[in-house]
Amino acid sequence: MGSDSFSFKQFVVRHDRCGQKVGTDGVLIGAWAKGGKRILDIGTGSGLIALMMAQRFSKAEVWGIEIDHEVYEQACENVNISRFASQISLENCSLQTFVPSCKFDCIVSNPPFFVDSLKARDIKRNCARHTDSLSFEELFFHSVRLMDKDSFFSMIIPTDYIEHILSVAAVNGLRLSRRCDVKTVERKSPKRSLLELTNRRDITFAYEVQVLNTDDGERSKWYQQLTSDFYL
Repeated sequence: MGSDSFSFKQFVVRHDRCGQKVGTDGVLIGAWAKGGKRILDIGTGSGLIALMMAQRFSKAEVWGIEIDHEVYEQACENVNISRFASQISLENCSLQTFVPSCKFDCIVSNPPFFVDSLKARDIKRNCARHTDSLSFEELFFHSVRLMDKDSFFSMIIPTDYIEHILSVAAVNGLRLSRRCDVKTVERKSPKRSLLELTNRRDITFAYEVQVLNTDDGERSKWYQQLTSDFYL
């Protein structure tokens, strides 16, 4: 369907009105994050992660919130034409003003992560990629407010931000339970980190380093297995 959309095995995502297009970061966290009975996708954008979580956890109720109205409308269109429409609820609001009728046992987010960096001219892309409208402090503070007991919060961030993220998370009572550092190829240092944080008291920590692509430019075995239910 061209560059305005991306086709997966069980759904199609149109993203021509979204500042953040369908990309590896969203696919990674959507395929890696732990699920539950009630799942919240913060900053759902095109609806990609909400759709992935609905596909992976067929008995879950999935919510997605999006602050940009035009982007929210596109997410609604993507959800409504999918087989997961009855499973996903979307709301056009900020995290700070979101007041749901329930708590969540799983929260997932591909958050804005450029702090104090040069802004692009595209306003929507700024909103999707910069922390001006949602700082990490606010992200964790309001996420904890929405978490049920024994809940998990999963996110993908630049590896360079790890120390800051974990310190802010700790202030809000969250501890790291899983971490996966991702390299583009074996010879390079990790650029992205998948993090799972929890408010549980009893946790066992798991850490791994994985690679996206082989030296030949093919998807690694790990990446193929992780995304096999999604990529065509």
